[in-house]
Amino acid sequence: MVVYGMEGADGRKQAYTLLERAVRLHWKMGSLPELARAEEGKPWFPDAPERQFNLSHSGGLTLCALDGQAVGADIQIVKQLRSGLPGRVCAPEELAWLEAGGSFWERFAQLWTLKESRVKQSGRGLRERIAGIRVPLPAPGQTLCGLDGLWFRLYSGPDWRAAVCGRTPPPDGILWL
Repeated sequence: MVVYGMEGADGRKQAYTLLERAVRLHWKMGSLPELARAEEGKPWFPDAPERQFNLSHSGGLTLCALDGQAVGADIQIVKQLRSGLPGRVCAPEELAWLEAGGSFWERFAQLWTLKESRVKQSGRGLRERIAGIRVPLPAPGQTLCGLDGLWFRLYSGPDWRAAVCGRTPPPDGILWL
């Protein structure tokens, strides 16, 4: 597995630019294969199903994970959200973890990226209550966690948090292009 990142003016516009560059660099493919969407909306390569990827963007940041198996990635800008949101999308043990230390909204962004990366890895989309999506709750300083046969890697920057989820452990770092 490999994870690429890109910073720019518009993360949404640059997501497929990043995917194209990542595919060329990592898989040595001359061009981006034809894209399709699975029934639940996850993009994939119908002519290269053994090459799995996932994209995420937030603000001017874009993340792309590539693997030979299903992978999920999410990146979020840290910001204060509506005060009632955590109570609606977090399980009680997650709310306790959020309150346990550090910046609440930084921890919430990290928890959200864990949940999104798991959902995106599954390819099923948000079919269940967000509070019911099980993710590991990392100890301070922990960046690699396992749960239910999946590996989760946490990444962070001064104003963003990210997570990648897959069957193989995600790499220690993001390759920024």
